Amino acid sequence: MHIGLNFGFGKGDPSVSDHEVYKGETELAVLGEKLGYDSVWAVEHHFSDYAFMPDNLLWLSHIAARTNTIKLGTGAVILPWNTQPVRVAEKLLMLDHLSEGRAIFGMGRGLSRKEFGPFGIPLEESRARFDESAKMIIEGIETGRIEGEGPFYAMPRTQLKPGPFASWKDRLYTVAGSHDSMVSGVHNKCRLMSFILRPVDKMLPTFQAYRDYYAEVWNEQAPPVALNVAMYCHRDENVAIDGMYEYVGNFFEANVDHYEMDGVHFANTKGYERYADNAAVIREKGVSQAGKDYADAALYGTPQMIIDKLIWIQEQMGEFELVLQPSFGGMSHDTARASIELFAAEIMPKVRQHYDAAVVQSA
Repeated sequence: MHIGLNFGFGKGDPSVSDHEVYKGETELAVLGEKLGYDSVWAVEHHFSDYAFMPDNLLWLSHIAARTNTIKLGTGAVILPWNTQPVRVAEKLLMLDHLSEGRAIFGMGRGLSRKEFGPFGIPLEESRARFDESAKMIIEGIETGRIEGEGPFYAMPRTQLKPGPFASWKDRLYTVAGSHDSMVSGVHNKCRLMSFILRPVDKMLPTFQAYRDYYAEVWNEQAPPVALNVAMYCHRDENVAIDGMYEYVGNFFEANVDHYEMDGVHFANTKGYERYADNAAVIREKGVSQAGKDYADAALYGTPQMIIDKLIWIQEQMGEFELVLQPSFGGMSHDTARASIELFAAEIMPKVRQHYDAAVVQSA
């Protein structure tokens, strides 16, 4: 059972410096290897305290130098913001060589007008830019040669140096929040990473649509979906529950503000029409109630409570990968560290044992 950590580089407490955020997240990532986690991931975000990680490949190269075995994932590179696909391909190949083949390429399309605007890229162009860029980068890192016909990234066939260290065929992920992104990911033969905003049983139709379409396109079973979920573990049940509602509530409100998730603009923005329904729900419920619904989808509680929930998720999903968000919503560094240490010590061994046994039984 693959269990990773995804770092968001957000600052919910204005008294904490930007440097302290980077120092803390980096310490937790390096610690992740010692604790037995399989991977560390980093988001890409710009310009605000919501999250500031302008170059996740640069940060992952630093983590590569301080670790030996843990896999290194981009969660994700937002392709429309990187207006030279060749530079993304080159950096991915560099990271893979420097880490002896530990890199994982996760890609995304982006959503926030607050980030698209300073880059001078219309939100309406994100789908076309993503599809064109993804195809070029995937071919480039797999073959060592990159080219593009345009209209956004026209370039002649060019050799990349360094060339590929190893095949990327099982190391490609798409962070998909819409049907179009899921379809695009399948055509690129990517694994699906889903940020869990609702309880898993409510998302099963989306996951099944991905599996069915993958089987239709490739005539083989889809790989397990990677669930990216907020996690807070504490031995005291009341502390865990109260903390989760506080941290997730803060994080959800920051999400609503950053992405304008309650806005009316989605309905008239090409490629983002799907988000209009979610925005209407948030406006109807109110941000506070919608945030509580989001918290209910998270992993929180005592070790046994989280074990029980992960067993329930496996009963719903079958095979899956788990990527935990360990620090969010103003959670202190010490709180996040204690949480991932407790998860590693008391949850990870038991859920892996149960997961493996259940997979063998169903085979």
